[in-house]
Amino acid sequence: MVQTFTVACVQTTAGPDVKTNIINASALVREAHKSGATLIVLPEVTNIIDIDRSAMAEKLSTEVDDISLVAFCTLAVELKVWLLLGSLGLKHETALNAEGNPKFANRSFLIGDDGVVRNRYTKIHLFDVDLGAGEIYQESKSYEPGNEAVLADTPWGKLGMTICYDIRFPHLYRKLAQAGAKFLSIPAAFARPSGKAHWHVLMRARAIENGCYVFAAAQCGEHGGGRSTYGHSLIVDPWGEILADGGTEIGFVLAEIDTSLVDEVRQKIPSLTNDRDYS
Repeated sequence: MVQTFTVACVQTTAGPDVKTNIINASALVREAHKSGATLIVLPEVTNIIDIDRSAMAEKLSTEVDDISLVAFCTLAVELKVWLLLGSLGLKHETALNAEGNPKFANRSFLIGDDGVVRNRYTKIHLFDVDLGAGEIYQESKSYEPGNEAVLADTPWGKLGMTICYDIRFPHLYRKLAQAGAKFLSIPAAFARPSGKAHWHVLMRARAIENGCYVFAAAQCGEHGGGRSTYGHSLIVDPWGEILADGGTEIGFVLAEIDTSLVDEVRQKIPSLTNDRDYS
């Protein structure tokens, strides 16, 4: 197993046009590849951010017909890189909303350098919150949650796949780490009010308490219709040190990853094996 590699987290400002979002994200993936990245992580809902759910429904397809997934699988083959497609907005295969129309799925994909989808994860925890000042989100009205934690194999070790709001449920990450995850992917389109208060703290906490690297590619900027996101794509090491921070602009950040640091940190503080059952 390869011990060291370069990871990139891509930061985008997705909008309501799927094809434009694919073009913009693909250009950043190419730049990250030229800079030496062999694993490139994209943010949540890379293919679309549209507050008009009816319009969004007209633009999205189920996974088997999705042009975004095809485009990124093709790109992975061309560049010979591994892509962690933070997530795509898709039409759910079976679930219907209150009006009888298909719900959406928020689904992450790990794509190998051969263009094959190695694993997929559907967001378990949906963002149903009221942040104040009229900023209210009710994802469960439009999205169907997943129900399975996912641990994926990579050339560098096991990767725990999660998405955005999952960050607030630490037991999910504990389960992934105790099952062997060395890396945690937490792609996001984080709201600004909670991002300013909690983003860095939560990402560092998940890294520290599990002795894992965290790769958190994020959306940034203004997306139209009053939707804005926090940015600050992060790469965090198992000791909780921030190796790279993407700030608030479109682009990407890089970091060199040494997988031996995971074992070193876990030997110093063996909290994963010191866990006890209690009531």
